[in-house]
Amino acid sequence: MNNENIINNPLLCDIETGMCETSDGSMGSISKTDVQSSEKSIKVIYYTDPICSSCWGIEPQLRKLKLEYGNDLDIEYRMGGLLPDWSYNSGGIGKPSDVAHHWDEVSIHYDMPIDGDVWLEDPLESSYPPSIAFKAAQMQDKEKAILFLREIREMVFLQKKNITKWEHLAAAARAVGLQVEQLRIDYEGQATAIFEEDLTKANDMGVRGFPSVSFIDESGNKEFVYGTRPYAFYEMAILKLNPKASKSEYSKDWRTLFTKYATLTAKEFSELSGTPRNESEMVLNDLSDEGVLEKWTTKNGAIWKFIKHNTND
Repeated sequence: MNNENIINNPLLCDIETGMCETSDGSMGSISKTDVQSSEKSIKVIYYTDPICSSCWGIEPQLRKLKLEYGNDLDIEYRMGGLLPDWSYNSGGIGKPSDVAHHWDEVSIHYDMPIDGDVWLEDPLESSYPPSIAFKAAQMQDKEKAILFLREIREMVFLQKKNITKWEHLAAAARAVGLQVEQLRIDYEGQATAIFEEDLTKANDMGVRGFPSVSFIDESGNKEFVYGTRPYAFYEMAILKLNPKASKSEYSKDWRTLFTKYATLTAKEFSELSGTPRNESEMVLNDLSDEGVLEKWTTKNGAIWKFIKHNTND
């Protein structure tokens, strides 16, 4: 795989840079509306896409960032429009099946479970429908929208579900407590225009791929982190803008972590708990054997979910 192929085909993410690129453009200017204006010291603009495999790779770092620096960060999720449709054929990828093997490779590299067979069994025609659904979810509740995004990512990356289909989007909405009928109204209405605003802003900022994370302070100073990077890159960006940013201590036991995040992969559990990666899976498997965690296994790894038992039992 050469760099030209990667640039021409955003679904073929560059493992070295950790980015799914859409063009070779450079970062543009930050608008006044993007400058931090809330009580928190730093605004984070996170450009992503529901089917961006490198964005799935950033989940462990992003979740830790929220736990340690959430008091200083105001994170805004924007959609970047990774796959408009399959009308192009360049750089060695012109149909969904071309992506399947690549996703399997990305899964191993990021140590995050991804089953590329969705592109063989029930391929997506575009990433726009789930992106618009996310904007509709944001219109209802920004926090639940983030849970919704996680839910549809687990659907496509692990469960091989085509998340352009309304039945899956509706199921994800129900799972995180969104009003499904209102979501559909917004999905078929205003959300498309809001999604298009995201695309326009991405173009204005010169966003060239995903994940793209911009850190901006109240004076408009900014730091960018391109692609999926180790945790230290994101932490350094925060501390450059605000050396006084305080790192919060949080409980790292498994029960507390699963209270904060409903599902965790072995890589995420290792990152958040400080458990060595070669031990994290054993810990989670033991908890699964004890019946307190539910394990979902794919050909490229697993994810664990806390089982809520009836307190009256």
